This record gives sequence, C-alpha cells and structure tokens, in this order.
Amino acid sequence: MPITLHELATTLRLPVLAGDVSRPVGWVHGTELADPAPFLEGGELLLTTGLGEPGEDYVERLVRAGVVGLGFGTGLSHAVVPPALVGAARRTGLGLVEVPREVPFIAISKAVSKALAADEYAALARTSEAQRALTRAAVRSGVGAVVRRLGQWIDGWAVLLDGAGQPVHAHNPRLVPDLTAEVTRLRTAGGLASAAFELDGTHVFLQVLGSRARGVLAVGSARPDPGIVNTAASLLVLALAQNDAVDAARRELRAGQLRMLLAGVPVDGLPGRFRVHLVGEPPDADVFWAEHDGDTVVLAQRFDGFASSEVDATQVARGLREARQARKAGVRTFEELAGRLPLPDGFADALLAPLDAQTRETIRVWLSHHGAWDPAATQLGVHRHTLKNRVRRAEQALGRSLDSPGLRAELWLALHGEGQ
Repeated sequence: MPITLHELATTLRLPVLAGDVSRPVGWVHGTELADPAPFLEGGELLLTTGLGEPGEDYVERLVRAGVVGLGFGTGLSHAVVPPALVGAARRTGLGLVEVPREVPFIAISKAVSKALAADEYAALARTSEAQRALTRAAVRSGVGAVVRRLGQWIDGWAVLLDGAGQPVHAHNPRLVPDLTAEVTRLRTAGGLASAAFELDGTHVFLQVLGSRARGVLAVGSARPDPGIVNTAASLLVLALAQNDAVDAARRELRAGQLRMLLAGVPVDGLPGRFRVHLVGEPPDADVFWAEHDGDTVVLAQRFDGFASSEVDATQVARGLREARQARKAGVRTFEELAGRLPLPDGFADALLAPLDAQTRETIRVWLSHHGAWDPAATQLGVHRHTLKNRVRRAEQALGRSLDSPGLRAELWLALHGEGQ
C-alpha cells in the first residue's frame, strides 16, 4: 500500500498540525504559486515555504484539487506556520504538517518515491507469483483449478460461464451475483471483449474467452488486480482450446470405431447385448456414442432415444437401420412396429382426406402420447386448450369420436402408412 501522510510524518518526525493525515500520498510537489490547483491531478502532498502568504482561499482551492495534504516549511519565510492557515486546514480537513528547516523538501520526495517504488515492486512480485501459481494449476489440473486459484489470489469470487451463460466452474459461488444482464450486454455488443463495473461495492470484471461461444470469465473483488485476471483469462483460453482439440480427437476416434462396427468388425468396451439409439445431441453419460451421417448414435441397453431391437457388436448396421425405421414411424422402439397389418390400397388417403396437414400432425403426436394432453401439447408447442380444440375439429371432420379405440387404431395405422 502507498505511504500515508501520517506514516510519512512519523518517519521524518514532522509535526502534524491539523486535518486528515490518513490518506495515501501519490506524489510530492513543491510550489510557491498563489494558485497551484490548475497544475495538480489530485493525490499530491504539496510543499511550500509560504512566499505567497497562503490563507483560507488557498486551502480551499487545494481541497477542491484533491490534494492529500500540505507540508509547510518553517525557518525561512515564516518562523511558524501561520495560525490562519492552521485554522483553515482544521475547518476543511486538509492534512497539514510542519516541515522544519532541518528537513529538506528533497528528503520528503525521496521518502515518498522510495515507498512508491517498494509498493510497485511488491505488486509486481505478487502478480508474478500469481501468474506462476495459475500456470501450475492450468498445467496440472486444468480449467477448474485455474478458476479456483484465481478466486483465492484476488480474495473474492470467480466463475467460468459457458456459451449459454451457465456456470461451469466457480470459486465462492455463493458470492456470485446475477450477471445475466451484464453478460448478455457484453455478448451482444459488437467488438467488445471485456467489461468492468462496480456492483454493490465489489469491482466486477468480465472477459470473453476467445470466441463468444466458448465462455466468459467473471471475477469480483474489493481490490481487483487486472494483471492476475488477464493471466487467468489467457490460460483459460489455451486450456479450453486444448480441451476442444482433445474432444475433436475423441469424436473422430469414436466415429472410426462406429464405422468399424457398421462393417461388422467388433471393438472393445461394448456390452454383450445392447440397442442402437438415435438421440438429439451428444449425451452427458458414460456410454459409447458417435456421430454418423448427421445422427448421434448411442450404443447402450437403455437410453432416451429412438431404439432398435437388441443387437450385439456384429449387428450394429442392422440396429442402426431399425432405429431409423422407428424414428420414421414415430415410435420409441423398433418392436412397436412388429405385427402391423398391411394397409389396403387407398386406406390411409381416404381416412385422412378430411384432415389438413396441421391436424394430421396434431393427431399423430397426440396418439403417440396415448391421448395424454399435457405431454402432447408440450411436444407440439401449443396450449392444451389449443390441442383439445384441434382434436374436436378432427372429430367433426371425420364424423366420429376419437374416444373410440378402433378409430384411434385406424388413424395410427393410416398416419404411419400415409403415401403407401
């Protein structure tokens, strides 16, 4: 931390006469100008011998300029600090110290400069050690360890959000606020890769990691260190890129194994008997899966997908054909196709003629859920009342009640034999 005016006065044995001396000194500047305020940035300790006869207006200008304190040199223009100046410092709260003639102004400048250099070196050393620790975490343990180590170093919270904005890894997750709006704003703002703001007294930093689809690093701390955060972000980009490369290699390996199985060549690691399932997206489960011709194929005994009958490692090609037939027919397993009667010529077209395409799809989905309203409405993306109205319109068009098991069976066969 930078040296405070109180610490400086104690070190150089400067009498404190008035005001707040607890603020850190950012720089030292000597001047005899009657109004030095236009030449100041704030945070300075101003040194003067009082040639300009400073008074209350002088002190007020210094306060407005953000000066930390005033060091008044005695033994030259003034034997003592003018009482009016002391009174003004007390009223405004400006820190005021006396600088006796035996203490040269240059000694004060050197003391502050030394303290600033030491503080900067300590910050650099801390950042360097943090960078080494974060690098070790990335090499030894991966993405999650980097996020946790970062949170420890900044003494706050850290979270890695995935492409959908969901937390993947976090340190102090209970402290993480709702960042949905800020992350959305960052993602939709063209060209922006980072954002910084204050939230409930905590400094928050957001950093997009590579492409926006890869994720966002969010960090919160009372005293953030941009150098440490930037190091962590760079390491996470590299680690995620490495994960992507490993995932791509694994996908290609599984795709190759599936091609071998389709050619009738067994591979290790499969159960003796299993089903071939077609699913919507790669599963997050300990099962064999691979991508093939636009499909995600899972080989497991039980899984949520369009499934074949039971096969073994030499029958995967047959299983894949069966799973695709089940999907085309709108049934969950290939066995549900067993025992279907061949339809007479024109049966499906005649029965379905009164129904438009939307109504046919509605009835097909509703029947696939055994007439259950809520799951059918959910799959169709409509309200259950809308679904009921469509079913009533179908009954009116057909002139028959769909409470009849016979009509339901006829419609089910017709809808799956349509066009035969």
